[in-house]
Amino acid sequence: MVAGNWKMNKTLQEGVALATELKQTVVNPKCAVVIGTPFIHLATVAELLKDSPIKVAAENCADKVSGAYTGEVSAAMVASTGAEYCILGHSERRAYYHETPEILREKVLLALENNLKPIFCIGEVKEEREAGCQNEVVKAQLEGSVFNLTAEQWANITLAYEPVWAIGTGLTATPDQAQEMHAYIRSLIAEKYGKQVADDTTILYGGSCNAKNAAELFANPDVDGGLIGGASLKAPDFITIIQAR
Repeated sequence: MVAGNWKMNKTLQEGVALATELKQTVVNPKCAVVIGTPFIHLATVAELLKDSPIKVAAENCADKVSGAYTGEVSAAMVASTGAEYCILGHSERRAYYHETPEILREKVLLALENNLKPIFCIGEVKEEREAGCQNEVVKAQLEGSVFNLTAEQWANITLAYEPVWAIGTGLTATPDQAQEMHAYIRSLIAEKYGKQVADDTTILYGGSCNAKNAAELFANPDVDGGLIGGASLKAPDFITIIQAR
């Protein structure tokens, strides 16, 4: 899978133009292709892409079913737009909006209840990497939010490893660093759900993955694609990354 995360970029009109360009170009991809758009784009872009191989994701959803939560968007609302995926646990949501493992557990469950497929993000910050405790951090994130799922529920989960120190910094984990962590994550899944489930789980790399380094990163046996930030905002770059998978 190659998934784009537009973050807080593109007006509705600009988003429609980008989605239209991608629809015209991405006709028969060799991997799953998903674009994560701001909430206001979802219904329009999902309708635009409904006859396309490109799927649509929300960048977040609420941890409540419905009610007096002004400004929030529920999983049911996301699903009603035609979106099929939901990005959850992104490091920016954890850092800026203080999303805890408990909050994320609720979001994942609500997404699944509404037939959305979570793209669940995990990863360590620079200080944790420098202290050599990245494995413990990632393990705790999995145990705190998604290892409560049944094997049947887990089949709808995509993981995205995002070393926080490599997001928007220009730094990128080396292919060896990415492979090492992805292999560790897969080993944790195997311990929890068995080797077959672990082998079937898609684990994406996210962290300054771009048109120049995608092929080298994707060549690793445990890197199943990418969660792409800035490079997903330019159709030629995003298409190059899709072709690298």
